[in-house]
Order: sequence, then C-alpha cells, then structure tokens
Amino acid sequence: MSQWFEHLSLNIIVRMIAGKRYAGTEVGRSSREVINEFLRLFGQFDLSDAVPLPLLSWIDFQGHIKSMKRISKELSVITESWIDEHVNKNLKGELGNEQDFIDVMLSAIDDKFTNYGHSKETIIKATILNIIVAGSDTTSVDLTWILSLLVNNREVMKRAQEEIDIKVGKERWVDESDIKNLVYLQAIVKETLRLFPPVPLSVPHEAMNDCHVGGYFIPKGTRLMVNLWKLHRDPRIWSEPDEFIPERFLTSHAEVDYLGQHFEFIPFGSGRRSCPGITFAMQVTHLTLAQLLQGFDFTTPLNMPVDMTEGQSLTLPKAKPLQLVVTARLPYGFYLN
Repeated sequence: MSQWFEHLSLNIIVRMIAGKRYAGTEVGRSSREVINEFLRLFGQFDLSDAVPLPLLSWIDFQGHIKSMKRISKELSVITESWIDEHVNKNLKGELGNEQDFIDVMLSAIDDKFTNYGHSKETIIKATILNIIVAGSDTTSVDLTWILSLLVNNREVMKRAQEEIDIKVGKERWVDESDIKNLVYLQAIVKETLRLFPPVPLSVPHEAMNDCHVGGYFIPKGTRLMVNLWKLHRDPRIWSEPDEFIPERFLTSHAEVDYLGQHFEFIPFGSGRRSCPGITFAMQVTHLTLAQLLQGFDFTTPLNMPVDMTEGQSLTLPKAKPLQLVVTARLPYGFYLN
C-alpha cells in the first residue's frame, strides 16, 4: 500500500503540473526514486550541522554533499525536460483548452521576475520541485499512516465505513461533494495528522529581532523550528496523547481545525508561511480515503498488528512498508471502470 500511495500521489501531482500520467512507467519509477533520495538526504543528520566548521563541509565525511549535488542535477534534468516540452508545444501552437501548471507559469512569469537574479526557467523549475516534494510525499505518508491506524483499530474503520454507507450508500462511488457530510472520516484524518504529522518539524523560520521565548533568549538571525510531533502529543493539551481517538475531534476538540488558527494543532504550520497546498492535500486525502473505505475491507496477512515504527526522512514515513490484504465491499460491476 505504501508504494501504491506513492504512485497515486506522484501521478496526481505530475498530472496537475505537467499534464501527463507518470506513475507506473519506467520514467516515473526513476523519478520517484530521485525524490525519495532527496527527502532522505534532507532528513539525515550531518556532522557539519552540529559542528559548524568549514573543514567538515569541505571534506564531506558522510558523502551527503556529493549525493545532494547528484540528486540536484537529476531533478533539474527531469523538470527541464517538462518545461522544454511545453515551450515547444506553445511554439507549434499546440496549446489546447486545458492548461496545466507549467503552461500557466510560462504565461504568467515575464521579464520583471528576472530582476531578482534568476531566470524564468529557474523560477519555474524551483516552483515545480517545491510542489512535487511538498505535495506528493506528504500525501502518501499521511494516507499510509491513516490506513495503518485503521487496520490496528478495526472498530474505528468499521464506524467510518458505516458512516459512508449511510451518507452515500452503495449505489454510487463517494465523490468530493460528500466529504462535508463524513464528519467521522474527517476526524480520523485530523487525529492521524496529530499523531503522525507528515512533516514532524516545521519549516525553518528566522528571528528578525532579539527576543525572549519561554524564558530563553533568542538572538536576531537564529533559525527556529517548531517540533510539531511533540506539540501534538503534549499531555497538558491532549488527554491520552499517544492514543488514536478520532472522537476527540467531535467532542473536546470539535472546533479545532488544521488551518493554523489553533496553535495546539498545526500540522501544516501557521501564518503567512504555512503550507500553501493545504486545501489540495486535504481534498486528495479525504476523497482517496473515502473511496478506499467504501470499496474495500483491509486486513493484514495472518491478522498481525501493523508495525507502527517511524522512519527517518524530511517527512515522517513508516519504517516498514504497509502490506495489506484487500477484499471488495461493493458489487463487482463497480470495479470495472
């Protein structure tokens, strides 16, 4: 399931950006490997981070800098090929009615943007990478954790399926307009984001002035990150903080959402620097989860509990892939299309 979620997320993101299906192909597989390596390197501890000596960066004991340079070139080749393809299509007058993200960027970015020291192509490539890295991996990680928790808590999964059966039925597939009525499913997503935020440490910020926070002096220029994983499990805020209890978002924390207005729960950050893709990520997550629960039952081989050990990366993946036995819940005809 972990690999399937990766393919799904990558395919959705690349379809939106470049207007093509990418997962399941050899090029898609290699691209996914490059992105995974990029995320793994960002999550690795480097000796020069703890001991800021120029010599350590120059020697590169752990080989991280060499790997980052290689990955950077590979990502650049992938995105450059997409941009060239769109430029050539525009020159030939083959632009159709449907425009993807690259088409919009090519038409929206003019010469004034180059005044900031970067070419038009560089700006587009950087924006593409931001979307791919921030969007595809975090969504697949989130879906993997959700399904892992549900399989280990069968009564929660059963209640979510019953909600879908009542609100939507079994005569059609659930669609995006149904999500607002699936309040328990929304609570499941929130509770998973609380326990396993896809990015456990917030995006770094920099102190603009000297200040004091919690009794600590923070000099101007200090890089600051919020430990979201720890914040979301603070026992002073959350009862039974390490337990999976979606009902808390229907009772004691019913008014809490993930948009950054409630500081005890900020899986996407808060303020002007919060994740710009919140709406897109939640649309994909809710609809994918709803259709999976409507259409299938999930168990583990031999009915063993799912290993919930966390891995290491820029995001928060499972240490071991999620392997499940999937059986149909709906009539056979629903799966033909």
